Amino acid sequence: MKPSYANTQSPLSLADLELLLALIRGRTLNGAAERLKVDTSTVFRSIKRLEKELGELLFERSRQGYLPTELGRELAAHAERIESHLQQARETASKSGSEAAGVLRITTTDTILNGLLLPALAGFASAYPKIDLELVVSNALANLSQRDADVAIRATRKPPEHLVGSRIGTLPSGVFAAHAYLQRFAQKPTLEEMEWIALDESLADHPSQKWRRQRLPRIHPRYRCNSVLSVAGAVVWGMGAGVVPLFLLKDNPAVSMVAGPLPELETDLWMLAHPDIRHLQRVRLLFDFLKSNLSLA
Repeated sequence: MKPSYANTQSPLSLADLELLLALIRGRTLNGAAERLKVDTSTVFRSIKRLEKELGELLFERSRQGYLPTELGRELAAHAERIESHLQQARETASKSGSEAAGVLRITTTDTILNGLLLPALAGFASAYPKIDLELVVSNALANLSQRDADVAIRATRKPPEHLVGSRIGTLPSGVFAAHAYLQRFAQKPTLEEMEWIALDESLADHPSQKWRRQRLPRIHPRYRCNSVLSVAGAVVWGMGAGVVPLFLLKDNPAVSMVAGPLPELETDLWMLAHPDIRHLQRVRLLFDFLKSNLSLA
């Protein structure tokens, strides 16, 4: 329902657009205030003033925080493009040969971060000391359109069409079990005879879930985890068998691959960004660095 404000046709300022983006990204008054480095009352008064000047609601208030209306989302899209162009202009205006600087926010899963990325990111941080890294661990793909993150690194067979990126390579997987677990059996067990560690229903569409349901329909996993890294940990500690990417366990002396690599479980590793920021220097540098330094073998 629209407020009964009079539309004064006041023009939007850059500060207004910055406020809008801060509240969308921060989701709450506190979150926006932290981003803008002001107090919450200033954010509240400013957004009320802006809505009054426009004669339209920009946010719906809910238990989940401040959710942008259709108009709020449309204005945010313009604001993000302006923000991106401004960042590129600043980089262009910088002296030739100056060091890359700024904050680079990267989102990925705990599995990829701990199993693949951290060694490479340590090298990137050393090479570019003025770039600050913020690492966001989540199994959900962050909303890069709202700049929840600048870059997403994901294992996927089909990256979202609205994002741009680079395919780094292929991630094979297999079924692993610990030597200590396998020694409980008088002879080598079949896959059906072993206790299984699997992902829970929050990851019901994961390729490992689909493969197990098709190939081993009578198996009912004894253990459930909400991340692949947790499945790998449970395997190492001898709790049973589980599907794990090779990069996590192939060099672990405590386990054996009892089936695989399995072609139907292969997935691709992608670096993704929103088209509006793909040309930023620090984003380009990360893409180039990871393509050259991230080892999937």
